Amino acid sequence: AIARREHQLSKRLWDRVAALPGVTMYGPSPEEDPDRASLVCFNVEGCHANDLATIVDQDRGIAMRSGHHCTQPLHTELGIVASARLSAYFYNTEEEIDAAADALRAAIELITGQGQGEALDPAMAALLDV
Repeated sequence: AIARREHQLSKRLWDRVAALPGVTMYGPSPEEDPDRASLVCFNVEGCHANDLATIVDQDRGIAMRSGHHCTQPLHTELGIVASARLSAYFYNTEEEIDAAADALRAAIELITGQGQGEALDPAMAALLDV
């Protein structure tokens, strides 16, 4: 039951993040590898992974990681300096997956200047001087 739940969340997380503009996903999708870990590693064109993770965390309180994730040789092979990562586990909800994807969309829009994303938390806006 736990594995089935984790796979459902993994698919939802993958699908929501992959649908965002400019996203490059790394690794096989949950359909290609049903036994994969329930996480997504990705980059967004025009956005540094560290900036995305900082904004998502500071503005929405959603834990998102960035960097090498202890896989520097893989990053070198992929020709990237860092990647972003979101993960889920059986205790997460679909609403939390959606909140993470929505926060990521807002961060992408802020960094790229695209779209009409939700307003930043006032403290975050002051920090970024926007």
